Amino acid sequence: MITKPDKNKTRQKRHQRVRNKISGTSECPRLNVFRSNTNIYAQLIDDVAGVTLASASTLDPTVTAGTKSEQAAAVGKLIATRGVEKGVKVVVFDRGGYLYHGRVAALADAARENGLEF
Repeated sequence: MITKPDKNKTRQKRHQRVRNKISGTSECPRLNVFRSNTNIYAQLIDDVAGVTLASASTLDPTVTAGTKSEQAAAVGKLIATRGVEKGVKVVVFDRGGYLYHGRVAALADAARENGLEF
């Protein structure tokens, strides 16, 4: 009997391959994205100190209703404004093993438009 591969395990393997190559510092933190079926989460992480500098998600009350892509764009704008407030301009984008498409791309584009460089 042939079994289907577990999508989340293959995503985690892709994410680990990427994480072996990139790391965030206080000057250039890692913009991490996690996507669930209903929500999307973004964090600015300093891997050297092991500290989250800023975070945003669709669970924030400032993110209004809309399509999932519109909500992801709102989260991208929110994480960018919170990052700029903390003095962060340049980040390393960590797509979390997801394809750069749809909600992940919408979040990244909105973050770029609102002041983050990557």
